[in-house]
Amino acid sequence: MPKTALIAGASGLVGSQLLPLLLASGRYSRVVALGRRPLPMVHPKLEQRLVDFDRLDEHRSQLMADDVFCCLGTTMRQAGSREAFYKVDFTYVVKLAQLTAANFAGQFLVVSAMGADASSGIYYNRVKGQMEDAVRATQLRAVHIFRPSLLLGPRPEKRLGEQIGAVLLQLATPLLAGPLRRYRAIDAAAVARAMLRAAEDDGGGVRVHLSDAIAREGELTA
Repeated sequence: MPKTALIAGASGLVGSQLLPLLLASGRYSRVVALGRRPLPMVHPKLEQRLVDFDRLDEHRSQLMADDVFCCLGTTMRQAGSREAFYKVDFTYVVKLAQLTAANFAGQFLVVSAMGADASSGIYYNRVKGQMEDAVRATQLRAVHIFRPSLLLGPRPEKRLGEQIGAVLLQLATPLLAGPLRRYRAIDAAAVARAMLRAAEDDGGGVRVHLSDAIAREGELTA
């Protein structure tokens, strides 16, 4: 039977690529988009839910879905402080996983980052690793964790450092072969395609998708 997809972070780089794929997929008859502000689009499958992520518990009745796609994330610069970054990249993500698991969601698919490690000395990687550990601990039939390298694609805001990094990585791409392939920059659209493909496989357990594998999976569904 057709299922319901829930997506958080649909206005972001990966989420904005993923939402049209969910709407076009025959797997889903409903797509629920959570956000602070309405999206500038209308579709017969799309149901927009405006929520306060700081009070997500109050929206639990709206968090009913078979597959949950979490594309929430920010940067230290955007967040403005470690505390604000932690709130978005850990607290919001984990709370969403916990509430949707309590509502009997089957799959939780989340965008993390290359280098995620709860014991890392790098704060960004440490928070991502802690988030992954907390999501793994929820009572979900399937958890898919995606760890892309530097993401390429249209962003609503300009990030000079990432733009420079993307250019350098693209220049170095021919040298990044074998085990180094995972460090190649990756298109956000490929990540979105890989997420949908993983959901459609409908497996169980916890699976970590590394950047080079994400690129291959994304190419298969292009």
